[in-house]
Amino acid sequence: MANVKVLNMAGEQVGEVELNAAIFGIEPNKAVMHDSVKNHLANCRQGTQSALTRAEVSGGGKKPWRQKGTGRARQGSTRAPQWTHGGIVFAPKPRDYSYTLNKKAKRLAMKSALSAKAQADEIIVIDEIKMNEIKTKSFKAFLSAIGAANKTLVVTAENDEIVVKSARNIPGVNVLFANLINVYDILNAKSFVVDKAALTKIEEVFA
Repeated sequence: MANVKVLNMAGEQVGEVELNAAIFGIEPNKAVMHDSVKNHLANCRQGTQSALTRAEVSGGGKKPWRQKGTGRARQGSTRAPQWTHGGIVFAPKPRDYSYTLNKKAKRLAMKSALSAKAQADEIIVIDEIKMNEIKTKSFKAFLSAIGAANKTLVVTAENDEIVVKSARNIPGVNVLFANLINVYDILNAKSFVVDKAALTKIEEVFA
C-alpha cells in the first residue's frame, strides 16, 4: 500500500505512514456500502409519526342525515375519511424502523468506504489533533492549512471536548471518535482527516 504524508496542524509534512492494505487497499464493494448507508439512515429514524384513524377522531356518533330520500349519498358518520375533520385512511402510527446487518457485511462496508477514500486521495493524516482552548477560528485555520474540503470528517483517537466544541459551529465539519466512525459519515465527507493515534486504532479493529 502506498505511503501517505503525515502533517502537523500547521499543514507541514512531518513524516509518512503506510496504510494497511487489508483495510485501505481492497476493491470497494458498492452494494454492501449501499446496504450499510440504508441501515444507518433507517436506524436514525425516530418513527414517531402518528395520525388519527376514523375510530380515534372525536365526534361523528350521529348519522348526518337519514339513509334514504334526501337525494344525497348515504353517510353514517361525519368522521369518515372523505369528510373534513374526518379520520385518516391507513393512518401512520409510531414504529421502529431499525434493523441489523450481519457483522461480515458491516466490516466489509467499512473497509470498502475507507478504501474508496484512499483511492480518491481524500485521506489526510495528522500527527496529533490537539488544541489548548476552545476556538472555532483556530480550528478553521487548521482545516484551511491542511487543505481540507468544505465537508470534512475529523476522526480523533478519543473524546476531546476542546476539539469537538471548536468544530461544532463550522458547517459541514463533523468530529467523531475512532470507535464511532460509520460508513455513512465517511462517504458523506469530501475529506477524511484522521489523527495518527486514531488511525492506529482503526487498523487494530478492522485488520
